Amino acid sequence: MVTLLAKHFIPHYKDTKSPEVRHSYGMLCGIVGILLNILLFIGKFIAGTLSHSIAITADALNNLSDAGSSFITLAGFKLASQKPDPDHPYGHGRIEYLSGLFVSLLILLMAVELIKTSFDKILNPQITQISPLIILILISSILVKLYMSFYNQQIGKKIDSAALLATATDSRGDTLATLLVLASALISLFTGFRIDGYCGFLVGIFILYSGFNAAKDTINPLLGQAPDKEYVEEIEKLVTSHDLILGIHDMMVHDYGPGRVVVSLHAEVPADGNLLEMHDLIDHIEQDLAETCHCEAVIHMDPITVNDPRVSLLKEQIREIIKGIDESLQFHDFRVVEGPTHTNLIFDVLVPYKFALKDSKLIDMINLKVKELNSSYFIAIKIDHTYV
Repeated sequence: MVTLLAKHFIPHYKDTKSPEVRHSYGMLCGIVGILLNILLFIGKFIAGTLSHSIAITADALNNLSDAGSSFITLAGFKLASQKPDPDHPYGHGRIEYLSGLFVSLLILLMAVELIKTSFDKILNPQITQISPLIILILISSILVKLYMSFYNQQIGKKIDSAALLATATDSRGDTLATLLVLASALISLFTGFRIDGYCGFLVGIFILYSGFNAAKDTINPLLGQAPDKEYVEEIEKLVTSHDLILGIHDMMVHDYGPGRVVVSLHAEVPADGNLLEMHDLIDHIEQDLAETCHCEAVIHMDPITVNDPRVSLLKEQIREIIKGIDESLQFHDFRVVEGPTHTNLIFDVLVPYKFALKDSKLIDMINLKVKELNSSYFIAIKIDHTYV
């Protein structure tokens, strides 16, 4: 249904990297979520009232909170789509992450209240009255929530939305919760056992777990998580597709919200190349990145020597030394400064965050290996840690 609505009401609905299309998808999912959750609340509240079941009533209230969550998601997408202003020159995209976090907090609050109410029902059990109509309402609710989880997950991945993915997680938790409520109702119907409070308690635990996971997924981008590997590879592929670009390093990706990404990187170019020609190429690449990867790119040119056999040989020897220590290590900005008594080899070493050796130990190991090549070689190393 949502896909069909998108085809009819969202222009260029396939261009999911476009901020306008993302905003439209978020608004559409929010509106559909509000309507479906209100319908589920009405149905379950009636069922809970007729059956005197705390588990069904609690599940109904959970759907009402979901309608509120969908409204917050809707508001988040609307606010996040605002244009940059003097106080927020990078836009308001992170409001979407904040709305997802607020949804998660509502889920956690509802879970705690449900657990408290269910514990009271365990201590003071009541007889529940289950009918085929109530069973039908619960089964229908499970099917609707499965559908909501499916479309929020699919669209959340498609437009890279933490808020929609949090809503999908909540819907999966609701599905499990309602399954427990249904099991409780069936057991009560056929055996007369009073396990309503226990099932309500388990529902609360499920919802609590879902809220915790959803909160984690929205907090990470707010703190500044590493960019997606696929996104980084797409940038690398585009930049290095040009013959004059010999390599890239020191890439940084700053996420100010979906569709509002600032990228900076160093591009290695031939030191003997035409400066104006290379500058024009860099401008062209920055424009390509803006159109293809929907980011603002700033590229710094690093000239490197390419036609000096001695420099090329030394560079390859250093590469073998570094890779011999660990395959995950990389180096860049290699320069050779000749002197009357010694030769300085200057370069940066890129070290993964989980690398076992301390920086000082790594430098000592490289220095020892370089001295084995030639005792007149002196190294000047800067240790970098990857941001992507």
